[in-house]
Amino acid sequence: MVAAATAAVLALGCLQGSTADAQAVGEVSAPSETCHGTRPKGGPAGHDSPAETPLERTVLYVDKLATGRHAAIYTGLVLDEDAVSVDIYRIPSAPFDKAVCEAAEKGVTVRLHDPDINERGLNALLDLISEDMNRWDGTFTLREAGLDGTGFIEIGVDDPDKAEPVLREALGPRNAKYLRVQYAPQAHLL
Repeated sequence: MVAAATAAVLALGCLQGSTADAQAVGEVSAPSETCHGTRPKGGPAGHDSPAETPLERTVLYVDKLATGRHAAIYTGLVLDEDAVSVDIYRIPSAPFDKAVCEAAEKGVTVRLHDPDINERGLNALLDLISEDMNRWDGTFTLREAGLDGTGFIEIGVDDPDKAEPVLREALGPRNAKYLRVQYAPQAHLL
């Protein structure tokens, strides 16, 4: 069961922006803090895991924190397996930062970024956008929408030039800053 959880967390991290086909982390924001793991294999008490690599074990621990007592500040993460690093996006929190940095295993680099919205807020916006996909018909076709792990919602449409101003107006300036509108091809069944 833990192996399945490891696979799910790593798959989620990959979907949220691992090195394959992802924007460079530097394009998103500069980290406010960087820490380098020093903890030996296994991490803090209760952190033991059958995960195979220090990065996997560190990410599993971050997932426990992000779905537990720190859920209100967590936004997302991006893995870079080649560099053995994880970029974590969260509303700044000294207790969360300390727990993550202390749990990072030797060889893992953790970079902490400061978005001003959490995952719950992004999901609420995502629901608002995709709740009634037909709402946008006649203006543009919404083809895909999802969180990118860095504090943004990626929106795939047929015509970004038409869609972006409509979405920004519908969401208002405060919420529109979290959008990244781009072209997405029509999906086809295989």
